[in-house]
Amino acid sequence: MNYRYQNIEVIKYAATGSEYYVNNVYPEIPPTNDDNYIITVLGDRLDLLAFDFYGDSTFWWVIASANSLPGDSLVVEPGTQLRIPVDLAGAINTYKLVNAIR
Repeated sequence: MNYRYQNIEVIKYAATGSEYYVNNVYPEIPPTNDDNYIITVLGDRLDLLAFDFYGDSTFWWVIASANSLPGDSLVVEPGTQLRIPVDLAGAINTYKLVNAIR
């Protein structure tokens, strides 16, 4: 099972001993001619769609980023057209580059 915060950087302040998680930056994912498009139905969620298309629910952010969704909820309104990027490896590499530059 993937731990949700396993890849998030933690900063520890020496003066207080407090630890803080650093926010991840989710990159823009440009469209390609190979991307899939779907119309959502009742019960669709980003994590479930990520599992269906990528085999891993933790890649919900790829779909959210590709569709400029806010990321504050995994629930998607029924009838919403979503772009599902086919190049998952490219999205992951871009994510790693964006988050390594901090």
